[in-house]
Amino acid sequence: MIQVLIIDDHLAVGMGTKVLIEQENIQADVLFYSEKLQTHLSNKKYDVYMVDLYMPNLNGLEISKKILKEDPNARIIIYTGFDIEPHFNLLIETGVMGIISKTASQESIINAIESIMRKEIVIPYELFKQLRIQERYSHININKNGVVPISMNHREIEVLSYIEKGMTNKCIASTLNLSQRSIEYTITEIFNKLGVYSRVEAVKAAKKIGIISKFDL
Repeated sequence: MIQVLIIDDHLAVGMGTKVLIEQENIQADVLFYSEKLQTHLSNKKYDVYMVDLYMPNLNGLEISKKILKEDPNARIIIYTGFDIEPHFNLLIETGVMGIISKTASQESIINAIESIMRKEIVIPYELFKQLRIQERYSHININKNGVVPISMNHREIEVLSYIEKGMTNKCIASTLNLSQRSIEYTITEIFNKLGVYSRVEAVKAAKKIGIISKFDL
C-alpha cells in the first residue's frame, strides 16, 4: 500500500485529490495547515508527499525542505496550478522528485506517484523541452581566486529586463500573464542568484555581467 500525504491550503482541492488517487494500492491523508507539518511528520512517515507550491505563511519549497530534513529519502511531488518554470532549478536542487499540474488527469497523477515510487523523476513534457533552450550562463567574479557560474533561465532574464524598465510586480505579472506571486518568487530567485537584496542592486549586477544586454525583448 502506497501511503501519500497531500499538503494543500484548500479543503476542496485536498479532498478532491484524495478521492481521485485512492484505489486499492494507494491510501492518502490530507494536511491543510502547513504549521502542523512538523508534528504530523514526527507522528507518521509517508511514501510520497504531494505539496502545493503556493500556500500562506509557508510555501511549498520551504515545506519540502522541512520534509527532507525530517526524512532525507522522502519522495516529493510539487502539485500546483501555477507556472513552475521560474522555480524549476530551485525545486530540483532542493530535492523534489516530481512536478505535476493540478489539472492533470487521474491516470497522470497516479502514474506520477507510481513513477516516484520507482525513484523516477517526473516533470511536464513542455518544461522538459524548454530546459536546454532557455538555459543561459554567465559568470561573475567573486574574488581574485575564481568565478562562480550563474544560471539564468529565459523567464528570469525577461523579468530582469522589465525590472530595468521600472515596471512594478503587478505590471510584470500582467504583461507575462502570470500571477503576481509567481513574479515575486522569480524575483526572489534572481536576488539569490545575484547575491543582492534590492531591484537596483539586481539591475546593476545584471548589467555588470551582461545578462540584461544579452536579452532582446
